[in-house]
Amino acid sequence: MSQTLTREHTAVEIARVAGNIGAEIKGVDAAADLSQEVVAELRQALLTHKVIFLRNQSLDYDQLVRFGRRLGTLTLGHPIYGGPEGYPLLREMDSMGEGTRANYWHADFTYMQNPPAFAILHNTICPEVGGDTMWANAALAYRNLPDGLRTLAESLRVIHSNDSDFTDATYDGDVRNNYLKNVFTAEHPAVRVHPETGERALMLGGFARRVVGYSPQAGRDVLRTLTEYATLPEHTVRWRWHKGDLVIWDNQATLHYAIKDYTEHRRGERVTVAGQTTLGVDGRPGEAIIGNTAEFGTGGTTAM
Repeated sequence: MSQTLTREHTAVEIARVAGNIGAEIKGVDAAADLSQEVVAELRQALLTHKVIFLRNQSLDYDQLVRFGRRLGTLTLGHPIYGGPEGYPLLREMDSMGEGTRANYWHADFTYMQNPPAFAILHNTICPEVGGDTMWANAALAYRNLPDGLRTLAESLRVIHSNDSDFTDATYDGDVRNNYLKNVFTAEHPAVRVHPETGERALMLGGFARRVVGYSPQAGRDVLRTLTEYATLPEHTVRWRWHKGDLVIWDNQATLHYAIKDYTEHRRGERVTVAGQTTLGVDGRPGEAIIGNTAEFGTGGTTAM
C-alpha cells in the first residue's frame, strides 16, 4: 500500500509508488511560478525517493527550462547531438529520430567527468501500450551488497565511454558513426558519494567499459555481478507513461531502462541539471580521459 504524506505548509502530496524507490507528486503545476517552499519539497522528495512522477503537466520549452533551473544550472541538450535549433538546452527524445534507444540499464552521460545531477523528462506523445521506463535505486543496492562485495566495489575504478559495447550492439552504419563523431571517456569510482545526501551509490550502466587493473573478462564479470544486484526487482520501480507526465530522477543515485516494446510514436522532451565531478569513498574524484565537456556542463556559457 502506498503511503501518502501531506505537508501542512504546502499543497504538495507525496505518494510512494514502490517499496524502495519512486513517489508520485500531486498538487504541483510545474509551469507555475512555484514558491521556494514547494521547490524545496520537490527537491527533498527527489533525494529521498530517487525518482518522482507528476501527472498532467503542460510545459512548453521556456516553462520546462524555467522549472529545471529551479533545481540548478542546466546543461546543453546533449554532449554529442546538442539541441534542436533554437532550443539549445533541450534533448528531444523521439522514437522516430536518431539515437533515442535506451533499452539498457544506464545512468545518463557517465562517460563525462561530471554527469548530470538530475534529469527532467516531459512526455508529449505516448504509445497506447508499451514504452514504460524502469529505475533502480543504486544507493539501496550498494547498501544491500554482501559485505565482501561491497568492500570490493568501493575499491574499484571503472572506465566509462560512449564508445562502448552498448553502442556496438545498438547502432550501426551512419547512426553509429554520428554517435561516435566525438568520443568521450572518463574514469569513475564504482561507488560514488552523493554530493548532497552523502549516500554511497553504485555507479554502473551500459557506458561502463572496463575495470581499471582487471583483465577485460574479469572486469566484465565484476560489472555484471554488481549490475545484477543493482537491478534486482526489489530495487526498482516501473512507470507507465501518460501524455503530460513529468518525471524527475536523481542521476547520481539511480540507473534506468527505457523498455522498447512499442511500435507507435513516442516523444519526450528532456532537460538535465549539471552535476559535480564524481567522488569515491576514498575521496578520489572522477577524471576525464578523452573529450572536453566543460561547455556542455554550463549550458554553453561560462555563467548562468
